[in-house]
Amino acid sequence: MYYLSEDERKHLLKGLLPKTRRTEVAEELRGWNWPEPPIEPPYPVRLALYEVAGGYCPTGRDVYLRHVHGVKSEPSPAMIRGALFHAVLASVTLEAKRLIYRHGVEEHRRILEDLSKLAEDPGFGPHVKQHLDRLEPGGREEAVRQARILRDFEVHRIIARMQDIMVRQPHIGTDSLACQTIPVVVEQKLDGRFLGLSSQLSVDAYTSFEMMILDTKFARHRDFHRLTTTGYAMAYEALTEYPVNIGCIVYARLDGDRLTVEKDFHIIDDELRQWFIEERDEKARMVYEELDPGLPSDCPAWCSYHAACHPR
Repeated sequence: MYYLSEDERKHLLKGLLPKTRRTEVAEELRGWNWPEPPIEPPYPVRLALYEVAGGYCPTGRDVYLRHVHGVKSEPSPAMIRGALFHAVLASVTLEAKRLIYRHGVEEHRRILEDLSKLAEDPGFGPHVKQHLDRLEPGGREEAVRQARILRDFEVHRIIARMQDIMVRQPHIGTDSLACQTIPVVVEQKLDGRFLGLSSQLSVDAYTSFEMMILDTKFARHRDFHRLTTTGYAMAYEALTEYPVNIGCIVYARLDGDRLTVEKDFHIIDDELRQWFIEERDEKARMVYEELDPGLPSDCPAWCSYHAACHPR
């Protein structure tokens, strides 16, 4: 899911990266400028990144209800399936790394055999099962089937990458093999307090080869999804003082037995950074001053706060 095809890598190296060198990000919009406006948080409120970047509620009333009135909501089936699929991606990545380090490059055939067995395993580990157990029995069987499709796709991509590297690099070491086969850190933890965000941010994936933030969505495309990668990039800059200029939203769709993947590569430019700051400040002010933004004109029935906004 997080690995680039040759066409995608070419687009990144020959298209986006040169553009980032020509398009300078304003210094005041870099995450490391957090002690100064406009990055400096104007209110003593900490928001989760999904609260700032999420535009599913047009007025942000979900954030108001959660922080001001302490309203708890139950995750929808779609949200649980999304968490399940994210857990599958993370577990496959971690298990593949474990196998490489456990057996070492000298036993690369054993690594490939164990990876193949992983794709044939009918069950899942506890990190995945905890999400399956939250689903209603009627939807659990379909979720398991789709989770296996996703897991098998990831396993076979990793096997192919490892075989390609072993063919081209006959003297590679174990650590280098792990790094080149799986060049991502999944569920990277970041402290977002410098930006007025939660101290427990979790990035879906970060790749140091391309210096890129990746976020996976098992949903249809939305413009505000880019605010997620923008927020993570600025938080990373605040912690490391190293620029992050490129983000990628990975859109995965499971339709029957077929998995399709579309990647939205984008430059994390001034416009996105300013948009993120405005969303953060508006929602932080709403919470700090306890301002009810009111109901949106179009209130989706699937919203987990629908019952709180429309009590019977």
